Amino acid sequence: MKKKKTPDMVTVNARARYDYTLGDELTTGMSLAGPEVRAIRDHHVQLKGSFVTIRNGELWLNNLTLGAETARNIKLLATKKQIAALGREKVAGSTIVPVKLLGGGRHIKLVIAVGKGKKKYDKRETIKKRDIERGRYA
Repeated sequence: MKKKKTPDMVTVNARARYDYTLGDELTTGMSLAGPEVRAIRDHHVQLKGSFVTIRNGELWLNNLTLGAETARNIKLLATKKQIAALGREKVAGSTIVPVKLLGGGRHIKLVIAVGKGKKKYDKRETIKKRDIERGRYA
């Protein structure tokens, strides 16, 4: 019996957890061309500033930076049920944010989550908690 390989982390959107309060995560596939797959596997990808929209019942990843190529829109692969659930969760003031990109095995996956934007005082609180956990303040 073959052992299933766990996907490797290609990149993480560090700003996502800092700028947003995230809800449940959903792993989706991506519709990519050959050179795009190569750029992702070579870690020439940046999630910073990218976001997900729902258009015509489909998920689209906007502003993904791949290598020297500028921001591009990529279709995400999810079931109609998953897209409908995301649409219900996404209320006013929230957005769908890419959290991390997985790509160790044969498939490249994107983990997304619905996030509500944090205010400045919430961000300061996040920094304070992180510093306390690291042991900076005893």
